[in-house]
Amino acid sequence: MPSPANKKHPAEPDPGCNQCPRLVAFRQANIKRHPDYYNGAVTSFGDDGAGILILGLAPGLQGANKTGRPFTGDLSGELLFKCLETMGWTGGTNENRPDDSFVLRNVMLTNAVRCVPPENKPTTEEVLKCRPYLMARIDALPRLRVIFALGKVAHDATIRAFFLKLAEYKFAHNARHSLPNGLTLVDSYHCSRYNVNTGRLTENMLLDAMRGAQQANIEDR
Repeated sequence: MPSPANKKHPAEPDPGCNQCPRLVAFRQANIKRHPDYYNGAVTSFGDDGAGILILGLAPGLQGANKTGRPFTGDLSGELLFKCLETMGWTGGTNENRPDDSFVLRNVMLTNAVRCVPPENKPTTEEVLKCRPYLMARIDALPRLRVIFALGKVAHDATIRAFFLKLAEYKFAHNARHSLPNGLTLVDSYHCSRYNVNTGRLTENMLLDAMRGAQQANIEDR
């Protein structure tokens, strides 16, 4: 379903995007520390015919910022990709590099903020600066029916992208929200190292939420 996005806005940023000074400064510092890393705005990854868009927070320093592919190379990606495989949404083999044979089926991965932030914490302003990319990414998926938000920041970014009120759409794990534009928003706790290590999010919990997204995608067709 179309969003209020400007159709001419690109769905993917240039790797050298310079809209957020703090993130650019952090990138420049990382280029000096890790010159062999990707160190740029990370593009989305997945099926252009996806019915489900999985929305994360931002690239991880040792994950997507290193490899150039969302959720690739860090602990959050390990659990996420394991669950995606269980759901039957993957093909090939994940070798934690963008040129491996790993593919996604009927899903796409992206982030609310496309550049790695210090301490994995983007500011509200940075989320808003990246909003046009999220809106354009949504518009570019003609079969999209479900947005699967990993964490409250991703949930809030989705609600704000459609100019809705946060108070009317409460974040909760495995919560399901019918949006006015016909899309369904399904929430999950983020598959971060902290949430996994503390048991706030387990593999079964993430799978349950994914099954909810799968069911919503089927029901909405």
